[in-house]
Amino acid sequence: MSLRDEAIDRSPRDEAGLVRWAFFFMLLGTFVVLTLDFRDIVERNGGLWAPERSATAVTVPVLPPAIEGDEDARPRGVDPREFVTANPDNLRDAMRFTLLPDGVLRAVGSIDRGAAARLEAELGERGEYVRTISLDSPGGSLDDAMLMAKLIRERGLSAEVQDGALCASSCPLILAGGKNRKVAEKAAIGVHQFYAVTSRELGPEQAMADAQLTTARITRHLIEMGVDPALWLHALDTPPRRLYYLSAEELAAYRLVTGARTAALVD
Repeated sequence: MSLRDEAIDRSPRDEAGLVRWAFFFMLLGTFVVLTLDFRDIVERNGGLWAPERSATAVTVPVLPPAIEGDEDARPRGVDPREFVTANPDNLRDAMRFTLLPDGVLRAVGSIDRGAAARLEAELGERGEYVRTISLDSPGGSLDDAMLMAKLIRERGLSAEVQDGALCASSCPLILAGGKNRKVAEKAAIGVHQFYAVTSRELGPEQAMADAQLTTARITRHLIEMGVDPALWLHALDTPPRRLYYLSAEELAAYRLVTGARTAALVD
């Protein structure tokens, strides 16, 4: 191979390297902004740390309002909450699994500690019948969400969010695990800042370090699942008690869906 051919052969990899470095510096800039605004974030959200909670739990309203145009947030034109038909009480309960016809395993409720273990047990018992995981969840434990995504991917299952269902906070991390990923036209997909809560007394420096480590884990998870990690930038600049609802165009651009958004998904 000539030097010219070798240079041509390396160029796509060089370009990929430049893209990765550009994304790295974009995240670094985000961390700097978060650090500078740390005190304001804590005051606005009523405190970052609280006692007797998991270090990766997310405590938010079941259906937070969308970001609106004000001094603390960018204008948003997408607010699909009117289409959400799930019972709020069911969404608050710990996640439970129901096997439906056509190989659909419905996962409804908050992603509590232990949800991933229950999904693994469910798939171990009836996994031969399951082809698709159908999500309806306001989010919860980041650790369990990422473990569930890996289980789904390892088994080659699809993931979907049906009309009227919600997939918010850490739930999109589960959706990312689907080999094929579908979102119905009247489903709501939203992200926002996580905030870790722990019984330990930590200073701002340690809190920020923990937040950066968790962001790195989420970024790596999305890359492994084939989803554009730039999606999580919307979460980083959205307060925990709001949601950034993703449009159909954004779902496609960030590869959170693997095909065209469907008009409806049939039970």
